[in-house]
Amino acid sequence: MLKRILFGVLSLLILFSCYEPSRICQDYKTGEFIFNYKIGDSLKQGRFVRGEKFSIDYYDSKIDSASIRWLNDCEFVLQDLKSKVGIHYKIIQTTDSSYTFEYKNAVKDPNRKNNVKIGTAYKVD
Repeated sequence: MLKRILFGVLSLLILFSCYEPSRICQDYKTGEFIFNYKIGDSLKQGRFVRGEKFSIDYYDSKIDSASIRWLNDCEFVLQDLKSKVGIHYKIIQTTDSSYTFEYKNAVKDPNRKNNVKIGTAYKVD
């Protein structure tokens, strides 16, 4: 009896450890997207339009532009055209209308912890 229970539990663990979230990143290389972000206690919504080589961000009544360099199908670096600051993005999961990503500074500062954040973008078009 105990052997059957252990076998069942181990079988379930093996089955669930094989689960990998969907990552169809090609669908999100270009297009128009919206995302939510927080400044202080305020939740806001931004929008960006990503083409083959550039991304234009619209947030807080501002427009910002960045170049895009794809590292592979699911990772890219956005480099702000004005400040030249680079942000590394990694798509970690996709659905039929959104993708979840993690992002961090592209260049690690040896004096600071590299803070990784997570967000979700929703495809508009």
